[in-house]
Amino acid sequence: MLKIEKNMLQFMQEHPNLKYVFFGGKGGVGKTVLAGAAALWFAQQGKYTLLASTNPVHSLTSLLDQDVFGKPTPVKGVPNLIAYEIDTKDTIERSKKEIREKIEWFLKYADIKTRADEFVESATMNPAFEESAMFENMVDLMFKDEYEVYVFDTAPTANARRLLGMSSVYSLWVDKMVESRREAQALRRLLSFTKREEKDPLMEYLLNFRDRINRAKALLTNAEKTAFFFVTLPEALPIAVIRRFINWFQDFGIPIGGVIVNMMIDRNAVGDNPPEFVLNRIAAQEHYLKLIEELFNGMVRAIIPLYETEVRGVEMLKRTAKALFGE
Repeated sequence: MLKIEKNMLQFMQEHPNLKYVFFGGKGGVGKTVLAGAAALWFAQQGKYTLLASTNPVHSLTSLLDQDVFGKPTPVKGVPNLIAYEIDTKDTIERSKKEIREKIEWFLKYADIKTRADEFVESATMNPAFEESAMFENMVDLMFKDEYEVYVFDTAPTANARRLLGMSSVYSLWVDKMVESRREAQALRRLLSFTKREEKDPLMEYLLNFRDRINRAKALLTNAEKTAFFFVTLPEALPIAVIRRFINWFQDFGIPIGGVIVNMMIDRNAVGDNPPEFVLNRIAAQEHYLKLIEELFNGMVRAIIPLYETEVRGVEMLKRTAKALFGE
């Protein structure tokens, strides 16, 4: 069995100021369950905790057996724990409205006689628009600073990478936009009859937006406050996914908290004469556990067993939290 050099509890003790905790990985590996278990554990430590889903395909309501969609909702039976499935549709519609207002203002400022509709459609049909809207919503939650700990159940890793990497991408984009806007202002002044300084709401927006992005980036890259945990099964494909994505997250400067191995079959729990099918699965898992040790040496924080029933409801989450934190 793989030796864990530093378990989840030890990691948390070394990072007492941890505030933003993310769980991600390939689809179907148990991200929601482990995010829920971690959030429950923080709440049990007396920390006012938000468990939020940024995954467009939400699972928190099913996990908790109560409706947490659309607004922060106290979790029954767990003091200090609030759960929230972010309403992607509302977020997108709000972002569309804001973009429309900005485009209409820009067209009016530039004295361009056309409707904003096609520009709005063009801007919001971008495949990354949903992630962009979700990023804005996530940042709003972080900036409100209403909770002591935020645990985010993210979308499958590729989406999570785009979501969290947006602070870096936005930084480059907004710097370029500010530079272009300054050049446009200089040209406008040069061609204008009046040398009077004009108010420029677009420049004000860009500067405010840059401040907001820099602030978000500072939080997301702060190793004392932020950690991203990758969840994998002892199987080839989930391991390959996180092997590739760990390097990409490091490129964005997002601190890696570690790797959690989920759904490991306990050899001692299957009895003396298990079916051949079970023995084959156990042998395969042990093979991949060696690969995990080789690839993620020192980064594995916990190995969670495959339970006799699905993890659903608070009682099963408590059981999973004990396994996650080695208590």
